[in-house]
Amino acid sequence: MTMGMTAVEKVLARAAGRASVRPGDVVHPVPDFIMIHDGLVRGAKRELDALGIDRLATPEKVVMVTDHEVLYGSARAAEFGVINRNAAKAWGVGQFFDVGRGGHGHIFPMESGMLLPGMFYFDNDRHSTNAGAIGAFGFRMGAEISRVLATGTNWVSVPRSVRITLQGELEPHVYARDVGFYLARLTRDGTLDFDFDYRVVEFAGDIEQFGLNERAALCNSPTELGAYGVFFPPSQAILAFAKKRAQRTFTPVYADADAAYEHEVTVDIGRLEPQVARPDGIQTSVDVGEAAGQPVDHVFLGACGSGMYEDFVAAAAFLKERRIAPGVRMFVAPGTEQTTRRMAAEGLLNVFVQAGAILLPAGCGPCNDAVVGPLHDGEVSISTASNTNAGRFGSKQAKLYLGSPATVAASAIAGVIADPRAFAQPRR
Repeated sequence: MTMGMTAVEKVLARAAGRASVRPGDVVHPVPDFIMIHDGLVRGAKRELDALGIDRLATPEKVVMVTDHEVLYGSARAAEFGVINRNAAKAWGVGQFFDVGRGGHGHIFPMESGMLLPGMFYFDNDRHSTNAGAIGAFGFRMGAEISRVLATGTNWVSVPRSVRITLQGELEPHVYARDVGFYLARLTRDGTLDFDFDYRVVEFAGDIEQFGLNERAALCNSPTELGAYGVFFPPSQAILAFAKKRAQRTFTPVYADADAAYEHEVTVDIGRLEPQVARPDGIQTSVDVGEAAGQPVDHVFLGACGSGMYEDFVAAAAFLKERRIAPGVRMFVAPGTEQTTRRMAAEGLLNVFVQAGAILLPAGCGPCNDAVVGPLHDGEVSISTASNTNAGRFGSKQAKLYLGSPATVAASAIAGVIADPRAFAQPRR
């Protein structure tokens, strides 16, 4: 008797032209598209040139994105921009989203209808796990993306899947980002005692409460634990969102009832408090009360885990008619050009300007090795970035904390890490 498949196994089976696949099978899936960001183009071009390869296998499928270094802070950065534009022209890439033309590569494909439920694509970046928010699977290649550019595909070993069932409704001012940090915390205390490395995390349970931005936030954290993919079965709301924007037809996938998972666990999130990830990694996350009071110098709102429109709405609710604390500098980077335009049209950008924030163009912002807004030795940041790796925001002697958009906004107002619930009451 044939066992059923998990959702991601179905995605890979379709892309590989097979009736079914099992963990450990080696397949050569045909991607719906291939994504490479500006930080990898130069190296890929150099490698392919050295091999005498001047034509890509499927240039029409290649999506090149400028999101890591949008503001050229040096002549060298501008040089790299020229190299990228020349490469796009030489390769004849199908879609080139340069500065001001798209935004963050892990966000705007979903917003624009390029990335749709059931799709498979190759990506050079590990936060391709975001694709699971819309019910797709992005497979990260790192620098080996050049092989996909040259051949149109690559071998993929079908990963094992684990299923995490979320139980309960989140309390007010607690967000999916908090859930992600909490799950990481559970790996430290042994509650989640399985290996995430090269696994796909499939979420189930009380997940209808999560919109696309919350799903993206929750897809963002497991990669820091080693996960290779994250998947949410698309809800009716997600399908409606996708259909409205779809650039092509699509077929959503759902796990079979008899699909086999390496591990299955249920996690209660109904009484969860806001979480803060500490400098030693998201596994060291704690309830916000345990970190509250820590002075901060730097605040960043944006990045691939919290860069969608709804994330800025959540933060703006705390910042409206308030000012950022003296001595704190706050950077705001919308995830996409579309989000920037919407925020401008609806007055949200002005909320951040009036609060004293520094607005950045759509993209990674400081999260890309602090090409803008870096930290000095001993300074402290709280942000919605993807991880707390030393040196990610500049100095390796700086301390990085993470929180939800609400926690980050509350901390900007207070000048110290703060519980957003303390700022949620109507002001008199």
